[in-house]
Amino acid sequence: MIRAMAAADTPRTWRSPRVSIERFGGLRPALATAHSQPSGSAAQSTVARVARLGGGVPAPLLMVAAMLSFQLGAAVATGLFDRVGVPATACFRLGVGGVLLLAISRPNLRRPASELVWLAVFGAELAVMNLAFYEALNRIPLGVAVTVEFLGPLSVSLVHSRRLRDVLWVILAGIGIAIFAGPTSQGLDAAGIGLALLAGAGWAAYIFTAQRVGREWKGSQGLACGMVVSAILLIPFGAGGAGSVAAGSGLEIVALGVLSTALPFSLEMAALRSLTARAYGVLASLEPAIATVVGVVALGQSLHATDVLATLLVVTASVGATFDT
Repeated sequence: MIRAMAAADTPRTWRSPRVSIERFGGLRPALATAHSQPSGSAAQSTVARVARLGGGVPAPLLMVAAMLSFQLGAAVATGLFDRVGVPATACFRLGVGGVLLLAISRPNLRRPASELVWLAVFGAELAVMNLAFYEALNRIPLGVAVTVEFLGPLSVSLVHSRRLRDVLWVILAGIGIAIFAGPTSQGLDAAGIGLALLAGAGWAAYIFTAQRVGREWKGSQGLACGMVVSAILLIPFGAGGAGSVAAGSGLEIVALGVLSTALPFSLEMAALRSLTARAYGVLASLEPAIATVVGVVALGQSLHATDVLATLLVVTASVGATFDT
């Protein structure tokens, strides 16, 4: 979920071929505002600094590292659920990540009222997406939650299609989700599936708002401010849990913000310097599979044959939609 941010000094202008690739929302606010063209020397230099972080590492490896970082951040979040609660965890993730991005983007907050209203809507969508996703993650495995949520941006990428073959990708993705929710689902929590779908719907709605915000807030400024707004909105829900944070949890909370936002954002920005739009789309489509592997390795979550099949169907649908654009 999420938009286009080409650095002023990049060798080619990167443009997303489908909305779903722009993945700043839902779970990974990273590309949403990142895809708007920066203007002004300050914005250009900020983007250039971020983009240079990749050094000489191949762009596909940077993309995989970014997705792995985000999913490891989700794994860290699961360790906080029992101690501080889901709302507080979401609030910490958005707050810490937003502050880190604010330090990078240094936005000018003197804006017209209309832009601030859109920013507030953007922040509210981020809050709903992240809270719904973490609530789902508290009930179902990481790979399942990410795969089901991925249906949101995939639907947006196909909703305006007029080609009959695109129906195939919709059917494949639908079958994958139905397998998770059906009688072969190995007893998956129905509420968890529903919450992941809610997160996906929020991601889909967020895509359109992020495009509007990205046109006015250059670089990562809109994303940074939106994340801070979303964290503030979640304070009433997470205040009770935040009070129970142990003294030794500070590093864990910082790791949550770094792994879920600052690091993947930086890696993706570096990758976008040389990736084509189609290559980015294919690589981004692998995220459900990466989430499944992280869930098994890092969290010890069980992996069933039906889970693998469902994930492969959704990944295939996303890759197919990318190549058809």
